[in-house]
Amino acid sequence: MKTQLLTAALLLPVLVFAQSGRNKKTTASAGPDKDKQAIIANLDKRSPEYAGISKKIWDFAELGYMEEKSSKLLEEQLIKEGFDVKTGVAGIPTAFVATYGTGKPVIGILGEYDALPGLATEAKPDFTPIQGQRGGHGCGHNLFGTASVAAAVELKDWLKSSGHSGTIKIYGCPAEEGGAGKVYMVREGLFNDVDVVLHWHPGSQNAADAGTSLANKNAKFRFRGIAAHAAASPERGRSALDGVEAMNYMVNMMREHIPQDTRIHYVITKGGDAPNVVPAFAEVYYYARHKDRDILQSVWKRIENAAEGAAKGTGTKVEWEVLGGVFNLLPNVTLAEVMHQNLKTVGGVNYTPEETAFAEKISETFGEQKVPITNAALVKDFRDASESATSGGSTDVGDVSWTVPTVGLSTATWVPGSSAHSWQSTAASGMSIGQKGMIVAAKTLALTALDLYKSPALIEKARAEWIQKRGADFKYEALLGDRKPALDYRK
Repeated sequence: MKTQLLTAALLLPVLVFAQSGRNKKTTASAGPDKDKQAIIANLDKRSPEYAGISKKIWDFAELGYMEEKSSKLLEEQLIKEGFDVKTGVAGIPTAFVATYGTGKPVIGILGEYDALPGLATEAKPDFTPIQGQRGGHGCGHNLFGTASVAAAVELKDWLKSSGHSGTIKIYGCPAEEGGAGKVYMVREGLFNDVDVVLHWHPGSQNAADAGTSLANKNAKFRFRGIAAHAAASPERGRSALDGVEAMNYMVNMMREHIPQDTRIHYVITKGGDAPNVVPAFAEVYYYARHKDRDILQSVWKRIENAAEGAAKGTGTKVEWEVLGGVFNLLPNVTLAEVMHQNLKTVGGVNYTPEETAFAEKISETFGEQKVPITNAALVKDFRDASESATSGGSTDVGDVSWTVPTVGLSTATWVPGSSAHSWQSTAASGMSIGQKGMIVAAKTLALTALDLYKSPALIEKARAEWIQKRGADFKYEALLGDRKPALDYRK
């Protein structure tokens, strides 16, 4: 293990155990305790094994609620490691909870593994579509689930060897991308006995900030009209596509009159089959986001009103199905500071010459968005942005964070400057750059959980902050209501 000296924020200097390939520097003080050293060393040793698992999931590229091979692969790994695995939880065939240990504290780790539609490309530094493949891991969830399992295995080994009281749970969470898989797991009460939840996400930088995200609600609006010959008897038809377009026009006008930090986006998923046939059916898929759930609900009601108005004006009928709805993240500064310190201990991602060449070629595709690729080796300074949305995205981790104190991080699994949900992030997620960032995440998750097992006072402090921010009288109600999991939303 090669090391580098950094100064810790908790007054004592720590020895940074970075991943293989980092330059060795002389140190004058003690590094992480022997338990952390063992975890770091073991994850380095097993990194090729976990890289192989992540690559298999990358190859599977299964969309939300269809991750049969991906979830089974992770389940089999956990069973082999001695976990008790319950599959098909919360009415979702590809969701699972794996448990090891007994007693308190109970620490959960989230894992994801769903791909995105339309992002199938080879793991190369130029866009090389994979013909016939529907999905691609443009958000790196092949890395997410694998790193979380790797961290859980290390914690299991420590609990077993140390005899320390505690339970580790790994949550297999499908359909994060719009399917709100975790919401159903929260609603089912699967987190009710957990003291702290840890998670992470692939990205283009290494950071463990205390930040929030945007609440999200989404639905498919389905318009039904009357088919007719578009040239011979158009007066007999009522175009469902007209209904969709009228709705879109009204929503787009509405943008001027809503809070400017609101996000609304849509795609027309069905617009008809032939120009000479008045479409009898059309469908549009809407997302709306805002950091404040009350504002989101108000905006969403106006979107529904626009749909109803469009149907009346075009002589069509409309119905909609809410497919997903997620809370904003509830940040926890206490936990974030602990995770940040452990991320500093682990360090960032250092490229080999081959990876540098890959990264430089990818970087050329970013236009004016280029940033130094050496940023992958850096850990960003801690930032407490808990009162504002530091991400334009949304995640169903938000619902978990309102149910149990939760903390997460991102690591540089992609070339710095990469956008999520892009072919560039898909490519890096399928090769060694992504796999190195994945191991950084696994180490940081495991070291953070170790601190929490050894210091129950940290958990109590985090819980007190969580209750203060959430409110003692808070009652959870899912934004998607009481509907069953939308298992067919990607079909």
